[in-house]
Amino acid sequence: MTSLALQTQTDMGGRLSVLTRQKRDHVRLNELLNELAQAPPGPAEEHVLRKIARLVFPHAFAEESVLWPVMRRVLPDGEPLTLRVEQEHQEVNELWTSLEELASDDPRREPVLDRSTRVLQEDVRDEEDVLLPRLQERISVRRLQALGVAWEVVRRISPTRPHPVVARRPPGNAIAALPLTLTDRARDHLDRVALRSSRFRDPAERASDRLARLAGRIETLPIMQRGERPATHRPPEAPGPVTAGANGGRA
Repeated sequence: MTSLALQTQTDMGGRLSVLTRQKRDHVRLNELLNELAQAPPGPAEEHVLRKIARLVFPHAFAEESVLWPVMRRVLPDGEPLTLRVEQEHQEVNELWTSLEELASDDPRREPVLDRSTRVLQEDVRDEEDVLLPRLQERISVRRLQALGVAWEVVRRISPTRPHPVVARRPPGNAIAALPLTLTDRARDHLDRVALRSSRFRDPAERASDRLARLAGRIETLPIMQRGERPATHRPPEAPGPVTAGANGGRA
């Protein structure tokens, strides 16, 4: 196997291939993590974190919905391979939820940020060095391209925020997709309004908070956990990790 990091676009099946699309997002993530490392605590850091979230969570949701089910069908060890990455995704969801609850001057914030960065980097390496090259060995270029189109469509209509209680697998994640995508992307729009206009900042933030509470109620519906594996399950009442050493028993 050859890591995607060492492959050209042609090697990966062309611009439509899911491998090319995945690598593109990974390159962008690395750029944003470098920005994050240089950003001072406060608004600048929050701005970069928002950009990372809008990249990472739709990307991972599309993987879990489109790619990993295929890998479990075509690879004899697809189940443990995809479970490992789902555990990484779950940890990122839990860490990000913790970040949203910690003030910029909270001493617990920096360790959580550091752990989030490490898990994201590990996830990229697992995908580029192992999972995606293994998939590349088993299916045709034409199918890689078809998966690329499907993955891109799902990525563009996926939730953009962490939802650690929702299943990492179908049918729970598929059922959760529409309502959580609507609440998340509406909140994204309200956040942009709050940033651009001091006049509308307060009402936009209040509306976003109401949508956040609605999303919280949606994701705790029992149907949203259907298909979940014990290794990535977070009960609705369980607290998220807030220390660097914690990985939630999931990776």
